Amino acid sequence: MIVETASEVLEKHKLCNHCLGRLFAKLGKGTNEERGKAIRFVLNMERSRKGLSPIGEPEECELCGNVFDRIPELVEKMKKASEGIEFDTFLVGSRFPEEVRRKEEALWEEFGIETGEPINREFNRELGKAFGVETGKDTSRNPDVVFIVEPYSGAIELQINPIYIYGRYRKLVRGIPQTPLPEFEDSVASIICRVVSRAFDGKCIFKGAGREDVDVRMLGNGRPFIVEVKRPKRRKVDLNKIAGEINASGKVEVLDLSFVSAKEAEEVLTKNHRKEYLALVFVKDGVTPEEAEEVARKLRGLEIHQRTPWRVRKARADKVRVKKVYEAQARWIDDTHFELHLVTDGGLYIKELISGDKGRTKPSVSDLLGKSAWCERLDVLNILDE
Repeated sequence: MIVETASEVLEKHKLCNHCLGRLFAKLGKGTNEERGKAIRFVLNMERSRKGLSPIGEPEECELCGNVFDRIPELVEKMKKASEGIEFDTFLVGSRFPEEVRRKEEALWEEFGIETGEPINREFNRELGKAFGVETGKDTSRNPDVVFIVEPYSGAIELQINPIYIYGRYRKLVRGIPQTPLPEFEDSVASIICRVVSRAFDGKCIFKGAGREDVDVRMLGNGRPFIVEVKRPKRRKVDLNKIAGEINASGKVEVLDLSFVSAKEAEEVLTKNHRKEYLALVFVKDGVTPEEAEEVARKLRGLEIHQRTPWRVRKARADKVRVKKVYEAQARWIDDTHFELHLVTDGGLYIKELISGDKGRTKPSVSDLLGKSAWCERLDVLNILDE
């Protein structure tokens, strides 16, 4: 049946061995070109037996226009397009003219072909094999780069896939925001990204798992973050060296830098974390050691109903969030100050937990004391993963 179908096709259409073999791509093993040669060979044996002249491979294939002969030339163009780009793995995609795809589909329909493979799939595979042999690079489902090839024009589009780096940062000083703000010279993101961008020769985008205020330090085990490096020209970079350069700033310290996948990066940023805080509370009307201890006792296990704080209402959806305080300990300092050591749900605004934010946070430390209280100083001690 294969030979009969092939005979019917070749009597009406001039096809190269690639396009002939591709009609039967789902049958047997080997390349389409090898399959096409074998089919043509057996067909011509039959024709010889019947005294008919052989059907040779045409000078120009009416379906593909001998596009497979252009593979060596396109490999050279791909090499040129990727000069100066560091990568180990790649994929090839192609943009075939709609006219070619329609011709192929019409051919399948004309002869009832159900075993064919689309031309772009074979072309991508064969071009990828040739490029791999020439360069020693490997194909991958998660490649460093993707070549999009226009086979007839020879145009090459190079897509350089981003790199994702996980880490945790400690903000050692007050007075710097997490991300750039006009009135601040530095930020956590800019200190980290200056080093990362230079090392990878790409654009760095910083994403923190939550954030702390400008006047709050981030200490302890650090806050998880992801940096995405877009269109990196270098990929083989020593992350320990990067950490050393960032840490030399004296303002920000990074820990546990590692390469991660896009999926792992997303999980880091969407995971909810409990947080450990140390707050210095000021009570203008005075506070006793007993009152401080009583506030901590009442806070333990307490559910807090917190409407979006007044100070961030323009940047956050105005709604009531229910958060929990898991642990609370107090240490009295003087007649107007005590420290609160807290473990809470992520997303609970601690300054407003203390002040009450004019009734938007209930209950608050001010409510529990029965007198106004303010957060004078705040540190995030740890981000708790579990």
